[in-house]
Amino acid sequence: MSLVVKNMVLGMIMTNCYIAYDDVVKEAFIVDPADSADEIQLKITELGVKPVAILLTHGHFDHIGAVDELRDKYKIKVYVYEDEKDVMTSDANLASMIGKRMSVEADEYLRDLQTIIIGGEKIQVIHTPGHTKGSCCFYLPDEKVLFSGDTMFCQSFGRTDFPTGSMSQLISSIKNRLLKLDDDVKVYPGHNEETKIGFERHMYDNY
Repeated sequence: MSLVVKNMVLGMIMTNCYIAYDDVVKEAFIVDPADSADEIQLKITELGVKPVAILLTHGHFDHIGAVDELRDKYKIKVYVYEDEKDVMTSDANLASMIGKRMSVEADEYLRDLQTIIIGGEKIQVIHTPGHTKGSCCFYLPDEKVLFSGDTMFCQSFGRTDFPTGSMSQLISSIKNRLLKLDDDVKVYPGHNEETKIGFERHMYDNY
């Protein structure tokens, strides 16, 4: 198998939405459908892939804006970490920052280190609290790929001053969970450009 990852930058917070699929099977999962469901649908049609799931790294409004429309369109399940339900369904999702109210429910709530098979890909759930209490990353060990959400950015990391955030938890999540991965693991973050674990490692020497 060979994983193809396409990135779309969507919404006012410039969030990365990823469409990932095997180039033979053509079954895709969508990571953090931030906004603009119509644009995502157009890209899916252009790629000629079949969506089979939506994976959410966390529940902030700028990562979940197109969830319900895409779920209804493609009749697919939404997956998120079990501790994130309260964030997704309350003002903790920060939709009030843009003058809206938003509440999104998942179809399946995941556990730490649970492995799921989606589109023929083995995906491990890594709980990484800190940005929010239920933030998680999705690791594809066979592909050496990590979808890190707002836990790890290129030479930076997510904010911790929002509801359920914690700087100490975030740094612990990065150092004790993500930096245990191999240097050549490619990281697809929730914002800004992609990176690799090895490139990020020394940034945390003084934390």
